[in-house]
Amino acid sequence: MNKADYQKLVKRKSPKENWIKNGILVFISGGILGSLSELLLNCYATWLSIPRKDAGILVILTLIVISSLLTAFGVFDVLVNTFKSALIIPITGFAHSITSAALEYKNEGLILGIGANIFKLGGTVILYGVVSVYIFGLIRLLLVGG
Repeated sequence: MNKADYQKLVKRKSPKENWIKNGILVFISGGILGSLSELLLNCYATWLSIPRKDAGILVILTLIVISSLLTAFGVFDVLVNTFKSALIIPITGFAHSITSAALEYKNEGLILGIGANIFKLGGTVILYGVVSVYIFGLIRLLLVGG
C-alpha cells in the first residue's frame, strides 16, 4: 500500500465529527461553567464580605484546585472528551497540563522527575503568554501612547 492509498483509507475510516453538535455542546457546557464561576464569585464576595475583584482571585484558585484534583483522579480527560473545549479555558487547561506532568514524572523523583519536567507543556503557555503580552504591550504603547 502506497502513501496516497493509506491516506485515503485513514480518511475513510476516521470517525467524522459532528461540528454542529460539538459547537452546541461546547456553548452550553461553557455557559454552565461560566455561570458556576459567576455563582462562586457572588458567593465568595457575599460570604467573605470582600470586593468582587478579590473574590475573582478565589474563583480562579478554586478552578485551579478543582481541575488539578480532577486530573489527579483521572476524570479531567474524560470530561474534556465529553464536553470538548469548554473545559480547556486557559486557567483549567494550564492547571491540567502542570498536574499531568507532575503525575507522569513523579516516579523519577522530586528533582529530576517532577522538578525537571513539570513545565514541559505548561512552559510553552508561559513562554508564548509572556511574548504575546510583550508584543501587544508594545503595539498598544505605539498606537495609544504611554
